[in-house]
Amino acid sequence: MNVVNLLMDRVQGMPDATAIIDYRGGKPRTLSFEELDRSAGQLAALLRQTGLQTGETVLILCPMSAELYLMLAAIFRLGLVALFLDPSTPREQLESSLKGRLPRALFGGRAVQAWRWFNPMLRRIPFSFCTAAGIPGTIPIRSAARLEPLSEIAACSNETPALITFTSGTGSQPKAALRTHGFLRAQLEALNACIRYTPGETDLATLPIFVLANLASGLTSLIPDVNLRRPERANPRRLCELIAFHNATQIGGSPTLLGNLADHCLDQNRSLPGLKQVHAGGCAPNAEISAVYGSTEAEPIACLGLGDIDPADRQATLSGLGLLVGTPVDSLQLRILSDRWGKPIGPFTAADFAADCHPPGVSGEIVVSGNHVLSGYLDPADDKETKFEVDSRRWHRTGDAGYLDHRGRLWLLGRCSGAVPFDGQTIYPFAIEQVARQHPQVRNAALVVVHGQRTLAVEPHHRRVDPAQFAGLVDRLPLAGVQQIRVVRKIPVDRRHNAKIDYIALRSLLEGQR
Repeated sequence: MNVVNLLMDRVQGMPDATAIIDYRGGKPRTLSFEELDRSAGQLAALLRQTGLQTGETVLILCPMSAELYLMLAAIFRLGLVALFLDPSTPREQLESSLKGRLPRALFGGRAVQAWRWFNPMLRRIPFSFCTAAGIPGTIPIRSAARLEPLSEIAACSNETPALITFTSGTGSQPKAALRTHGFLRAQLEALNACIRYTPGETDLATLPIFVLANLASGLTSLIPDVNLRRPERANPRRLCELIAFHNATQIGGSPTLLGNLADHCLDQNRSLPGLKQVHAGGCAPNAEISAVYGSTEAEPIACLGLGDIDPADRQATLSGLGLLVGTPVDSLQLRILSDRWGKPIGPFTAADFAADCHPPGVSGEIVVSGNHVLSGYLDPADDKETKFEVDSRRWHRTGDAGYLDHRGRLWLLGRCSGAVPFDGQTIYPFAIEQVARQHPQVRNAALVVVHGQRTLAVEPHHRRVDPAQFAGLVDRLPLAGVQQIRVVRKIPVDRRHNAKIDYIALRSLLEGQR
């Protein structure tokens, strides 16, 4: 079934309810579910009139906005495939991503269209749709307003391609992940079960995939006029203003964005009592605070509510035993295997796989399988690193290390690729970094091996800081065998969420320092 049918259920059940409030254009734009459906139908008519056919690909270079979701709804309605890239994607990565799969059309704003004239590959794309009018060589999407909405919805199976996105690429080249209509439906259902959406409430949206879940679940998506491409620069004061003005009841986002929001509330002695749910952190006294663990290939994997963390769990984290990320969601299977990251594994028989799985309390590599777990990448060559089979059933290697406790909860230890050998053991960086971050002067920390020495890189809260202040950290990290502490201005992180440490870039940075 076409994923657009989830939106149609809301159009029929709550047509006048607000679907999107978009502040990105300055003056807020509000769309009801019925208006969203009509505008998406008109845009689908424009795409069809232009000559786009079922199965063809449209490159999306557009930030979160009402126009983005109108275009996605139109694309899905026609059975087209959306190839989604962040507009800030570096040119080299853009050209690598498009190599061998030139889209039939491009969609973006004024800046993207200007960039197109200086990029030979983008100029080869036959059709270019623009959010603005008056740009030579483009088709303004506002011209769709004169067309009769396309009522038909393309028939799609669970295996019909719908959306192509890319992994963050931290530690390796970004991989193209293809989500089918069946995959998207399964993913949205899993998110709904994990987060427990309530139709009619308002979500301050900062992550693109969650807006799709909101639309399918009947929530209002409030898109703020802040810099969502750089979460560390999103204005927390403006976020507070919008949450209060629109009585937003939930917010989700990267740890960096939510951490800055929490710090702002503490500095200004401000609270957000109307929030009921905060996903990944927060500053709301009446909110149910939760974390969602997942990745491009599998979102969500596990969910955790703040109320599910007891004092013993917090002490375990401070003792270097990892970070509790919650109970695995019911819609997937999760196992812990021996850490053989970097080497292909499988195929397994069911019996051999069961024998290789670790019992509770024993750490290893986290692997998952399920309807909302990506079974393969667009380029089959990328599957070798992260895919394997158990009796013909495809499993995904997350590349994360962790363990299940005796209550069936998942604890995260860090990236397998970041493992540090010490005294005959394998030390995973994330567990140590969580302890280091408890130091009052530490904003971020990362454990890497530099020139053969186990090195703790420390990013302080303030630029002017005496490195001697961190000497005591070594005594707090006896299991890590830290041999040196290096203070850096900024620990490299991924561009998308400004949270995942780029260990390769950090190691290169430290090796280049004297």
